[in-house]
Amino acid sequence: RGYYIRARAVDHCVQDFLQKTQSHPRTQILSLGAGFDSLFFRLKDLGLLRRTVVYEVDFPSVARRKAALIRRTEELSALLGDIGGEGLGAVAGEGYRLLGVDLSELSHLEKALEEAGLDRGVPTVVLAEVVLTYMETSRSDALIQWAAERFSQVCFLLYEQMHPEDPFGRVMQRHFRQLNSALRSLETYPEREDQERRFLQRGWSECSMVDMNEFFTTCTSEEEQRRVQALEPFDEYEEWHLKCSHYFVLAASKGMEPPWTPLLPTLTGSPHRGPTRVVGSVPAAACASNPDSLGLRRYGHRSVLLKPNVVLTTGGFGEDDGQHCRVRTFHVLVKREGGWRAGGVRQEMPDTRWGERLYHTALCLSDDVVLLVGGRTSPSSSGVATVWLKVSGTSAEWDAAEVTVEPVDLPPVAEPPSHRWRHSTTQVTFQGENFLFLYGGRSATEPVLGDWCFLRIPELSYTVIPVEGAVPERRHSHGACAWEGGAVIAGGLGADEKPLGSLFFLRELQRGFGWQPMETHPPLVPRYSHTAHVHDGKLLLVGGVWLRSSSVPGVTVVDLTTGLCLDYTIDVEPLEWPLMLHNHSSVLLPNEKELLVLGGGGNCFSFGTHLNSEPVLLDLNSILTT
Repeated sequence: RGYYIRARAVDHCVQDFLQKTQSHPRTQILSLGAGFDSLFFRLKDLGLLRRTVVYEVDFPSVARRKAALIRRTEELSALLGDIGGEGLGAVAGEGYRLLGVDLSELSHLEKALEEAGLDRGVPTVVLAEVVLTYMETSRSDALIQWAAERFSQVCFLLYEQMHPEDPFGRVMQRHFRQLNSALRSLETYPEREDQERRFLQRGWSECSMVDMNEFFTTCTSEEEQRRVQALEPFDEYEEWHLKCSHYFVLAASKGMEPPWTPLLPTLTGSPHRGPTRVVGSVPAAACASNPDSLGLRRYGHRSVLLKPNVVLTTGGFGEDDGQHCRVRTFHVLVKREGGWRAGGVRQEMPDTRWGERLYHTALCLSDDVVLLVGGRTSPSSSGVATVWLKVSGTSAEWDAAEVTVEPVDLPPVAEPPSHRWRHSTTQVTFQGENFLFLYGGRSATEPVLGDWCFLRIPELSYTVIPVEGAVPERRHSHGACAWEGGAVIAGGLGADEKPLGSLFFLRELQRGFGWQPMETHPPLVPRYSHTAHVHDGKLLLVGGVWLRSSSVPGVTVVDLTTGLCLDYTIDVEPLEWPLMLHNHSSVLLPNEKELLVLGGGGNCFSFGTHLNSEPVLLDLNSILTT
């Protein structure tokens, strides 16, 4: 999807340029650092370049390899007609010039383009897709200014990275450094405003830009969005949205009448702009743990508090025996004097694959019984059995943090509702009895679910309980908490893969339950992949992903009585590594007013796997007493 949205944005803007200049007898496209881009051949095949000459420039070695590929490929050669090209002109065909020149040498570039026939007076669009950021900033700035000064009617299309200092940005920078391809522009032009100012100060009269989330949701038709979302099994929503929030497309112009505005939204309802209302910060500190805590380098797992000082973690994808894989082993974290440390687990499971699942739910029904519901092994497989786990040990074993985890022999649970993942399970009360409320999620056949069911505890038998009121939007990756006998549902990812900012309370009524929407002021910023807890009537939303690319979610506190909504950042200065607060788990320690964050991160196709290094403690005392 990342490559798709890049190509889609460039095609969208270039075709907009061709359409807006169709009254001109001739136009030009100048592609800087073109590499092996196929833009010319795609547009030529569509019949869109009848009046346009395309100039592509890259290092001589790259241009020679591309020229050889074109010459030996019949379909490409046929689109060029008679092929020539000598010296710097690696290929010269009908409406196409491929030049081998170093972009940083402006005098050489200008001479080569003049010899190839580039016309100063013809409307021209200059393309630079992830090219300028690899150059010394002074040289890339000079190139931007040169383009503005050289042409009388000119547009510039730039596709690059931004937001280098948030957690995902740091992971992104590390990836490029490992490739010996540092992103040089980011130091001087890290944010949206910096890039816009860069162009306006170098001769360009108009400049606008959007991140790729904005482009996909506001400049791409809903029909095309649905087509892309249905192409393949997909479950990497967090990495898709985070990558898109760290790349932008910028359109600048000079001398164009009317002004070139290819990035005006064609759809409404973009949630991306606007500042976040931050009222304070929450201190974060790494836990004092031994090296065995590496067992918590995982994501898509679930954690529960068994005792005030014991946390059990199940499932996820992460490190196990030195490899990245679905984690089959359970993990116990125990608090002792000096901090938290990993305990020992004897895992007596007849089939270790029972523990191999992502995006399930784990509910602690007593201090030694945990229920695992749903989850997946792959985006096309969600048939994971529901499991009762018993955590046992003698007093001495508990003191030594050496426990046994084994399945409990209870009546089988009806499986259909658990054939899902990214759902929620919450313990609710109706007429004095306890029930498991299973809601939402997604499955291998349905990208988002909005149904629910009630399962009587402990036998987990289906029970029909009437539910009144307007049904919430379908969602997955939401937060769900027990409160006043019912359940609070917060946020999530909706049917169109857009985060939701709605908040609902499933409250007990005389004859059943009722859905009650809850208003917050200011409105809750739409988000998903967060964790949620309730403490003394306050809802805590921790981390997650939202589409406001100017900031990352910290901790949001919602007063469930008054609706007051306050956002707090997380002070990560004490941490030596990027804290990725999505796909994580968290456990509320009510006595200490602390939150223990375990694991988190993800697997991004572009930048590799990032797993949070160790558990983190968030001190909530200041925000829970205000």
